[in-house]
Amino acid sequence: MRSGNEDDLQRAIAEGYARRDRNNMAPTIEYFTALLAQYPDHPEAIYEVGGAYDTAGEEERARGFYERALAAGLQGDTRRRCLLQYGSTLRNLGLFDESIVVLREACSEFPESDSLRVFLALSLHAASRSDAAVAELLALAADRIHSPDIDRYEPALRGNADYLRALDAAAQERESE
Repeated sequence: MRSGNEDDLQRAIAEGYARRDRNNMAPTIEYFTALLAQYPDHPEAIYEVGGAYDTAGEEERARGFYERALAAGLQGDTRRRCLLQYGSTLRNLGLFDESIVVLREACSEFPESDSLRVFLALSLHAASRSDAAVAELLALAADRIHSPDIDRYEPALRGNADYLRALDAAAQERESE
């Protein structure tokens, strides 16, 4: 159960989202920065400032807030969203290996999150690991798209995903030699 203070914070966060204009994030950044001043150690308040900077295209600034929010003990679905956005931010900063590590760990922590798997595939692709990226997307399709047509070919999708993962693993091994 949340305290009154926590309820107030959640209402304020919802208000910030209701006012957000993705084409002009400066007011949203100001709003969430002021909210953080009221809740300086609260992981969700820290995360929201990072998200506002991220939406504004200021990934380097967002990165620090994401790291602070995670270190402050962000939990639940907000943690999942933060890990996804943090991994995506690392990718956008060209830190592909770090992005892949964060997103793989997030996928382990939140195995039912399709969005984490899609963003992992994006990071693998950005790291020039197209075999691994396509493998991830094939496995996701086999896991989540259910129709007579896809279900018929599920074993082939999984087999191709395994084959592509093996190609990627061999390429990674060659690079590390």
